[in-house]
Amino acid sequence: MSTNWLDEIKWTEDGLVPVIAQEAGTGQVLMLAWMNRESLALSVQEGKAIYWSRSRGKLWRKGEESGHEQIIHDIRLDCDNDVVLLEVEQKGGIACHTGRHRCFFKQLQDDQWVEVEPVIKDPDAIYK
Repeated sequence: MSTNWLDEIKWTEDGLVPVIAQEAGTGQVLMLAWMNRESLALSVQEGKAIYWSRSRGKLWRKGEESGHEQIIHDIRLDCDNDVVLLEVEQKGGIACHTGRHRCFFKQLQDDQWVEVEPVIKDPDAIYK
């Protein structure tokens, strides 16, 4: 399998590209994460989202602990070749480590951030 398509991506100095995970069907933005060449190539190969964890410095298979995998339906590259968009099926309905459906659960209201989406499952019950 050729990986020449990876050369078209404008990687950061750290060898990363930002990736938006968008829910198939609803179009909701679930999260933003990062990928390196290896994680993007593996994601394509396996059909599941595999990110690069900047905090842990290693590959992060979405759902490896929680079971909340992201099954890839489509992959797009933006017009500047520097952002990847994944259209995914979110297994378990939870994308965020806080136990919410998506990571964008805070809304600016009257000059303060307000949590406007509920916790679906307590993170302590998800992560051991």
